[in-house]
Amino acid sequence: MNDNKTAHKASEYDANIEKSIPFYRTFHSEVLRMVAVCKPSPRSWLDTGCGTGGLVLQAAARFPAAAFRLCDPSKEMLEIAAAKNSDDRVQAIGCFESSRIPAEYDGAFDVVTAIQAHHYQDRMGREASTRRCFELLEDGGLFFTFENTSPLTREGEGLFKEYWKRYQVEAGKDEETARKHVDRYGVEFFPISVPEHIESLQAAGFSTVELFWYSYMQSGYLCVK
Repeated sequence: MNDNKTAHKASEYDANIEKSIPFYRTFHSEVLRMVAVCKPSPRSWLDTGCGTGGLVLQAAARFPAAAFRLCDPSKEMLEIAAAKNSDDRVQAIGCFESSRIPAEYDGAFDVVTAIQAHHYQDRMGREASTRRCFELLEDGGLFFTFENTSPLTREGEGLFKEYWKRYQVEAGKDEETARKHVDRYGVEFFPISVPEHIESLQAAGFSTVELFWYSYMQSGYLCVK
């Protein structure tokens, strides 16, 4: 049994994630660039669904005045992230789904990130997590989220699933492993479309919602409270 909801064991995640998610590490670098534009000196940053902590490792180096908090529903992921981020400014707050982060953190952050974190939840769970991220931000705070995303049509879904599978084979997976990963779509993770993402983020209360990134079957959003 896996120790988290991704297709990879926590100990193998860093070595394999870019074989599964095109441009995964670019998601991180582009978030950092946009934070530098919107909020050059962030004070307090939460990375929820932090995985193995790669985003915060880069963010802590780029934003030396910020304090960082980490959470992830996987104990094994969180342990790796905490070990990787030994800076005193980085602290793990616990093993939580985003929707279960304690109320003591309401309004505590000027940046919240959730990178490939919420698409394992059903619609109600995802909406609850999105609302919670809104509540965790101070007024004017930034929320960045990236998720697996469904195409707009049934035909597009078939084409993009094959497109994504071929990427994984070219990245080094065998055909069967790549097929099994794509077949998790709608079974182990539950994508929604770009319009549905935007509607959900607006419904959570964000005053600004912008499509920030789209590639293969992943999309990213910049939101302002």
